[in-house]
Amino acid sequence: MLPMKHRHPLTLIVAWCLLAALPALAQSAPAADNRYTIHAPSRDGIDKFYFGREISQVMGHQGAAWLERSAREVEERPDRVVEGMALAPDAEVADIGAGTGYFTVRIAADVPTGRVYAVDVQPEMLEVLRKRMERSAITNVTPVLGAEDDPKLASDSVDAVLLVDAYHEFAHPFEMMQGIRRALRPGGRVFLIEYRGEDPRVPIKPLHKMTQAQAITELEAVGLRWVETLDILPSQHFMVFENPAEG
Repeated sequence: MLPMKHRHPLTLIVAWCLLAALPALAQSAPAADNRYTIHAPSRDGIDKFYFGREISQVMGHQGAAWLERSAREVEERPDRVVEGMALAPDAEVADIGAGTGYFTVRIAADVPTGRVYAVDVQPEMLEVLRKRMERSAITNVTPVLGAEDDPKLASDSVDAVLLVDAYHEFAHPFEMMQGIRRALRPGGRVFLIEYRGEDPRVPIKPLHKMTQAQAITELEAVGLRWVETLDILPSQHFMVFENPAEG
């Protein structure tokens, strides 16, 4: 290579331009596993996109009170969610992104001889959930501290998985759903509840909503099969996916 003083000025200009462009190139380059792309984040998102969808920021444990708001009974109809799951009394169920246990306690009552695995990545949320279980003398709930890319559930351990307004916040959606599918028994179901992204009248920030088409694309990417979408909730999709039995 020629010493700097012997290089042609045009060569130096091109080299300088390439160096200046490196940060911008890095912003739009695919992640190492080629499943995600990295871009500058919007106000409510992280710098990561999956199948063209910007992943939203996670609601921290500081917002726990919002999960227990009284208006939620009308806005989200948790009674219809649990009824729509049609669980057997002895079913083993994972509530992923369980938070304060808002849905966990309802599922636990619906599976009196079964078990609920309440999974969350925030220890503070699980502490709130544990105290709630103790106060209510609920004994068929097991809190599970998950990771951002792993629900930390044993293989073939659950019959159903509930995801309420949580999936869109997964920083590693492909890896998390792989882990969820591994935890599901053959024929087990995923119930995905997300605010309807197709409806501009739903007063939720865009990154905290999902369209049905986007959800189907993403969950089928890990081998789950879309079964149906029930029109039973005021503002959310109630999407049902199945873990196909072998063969």
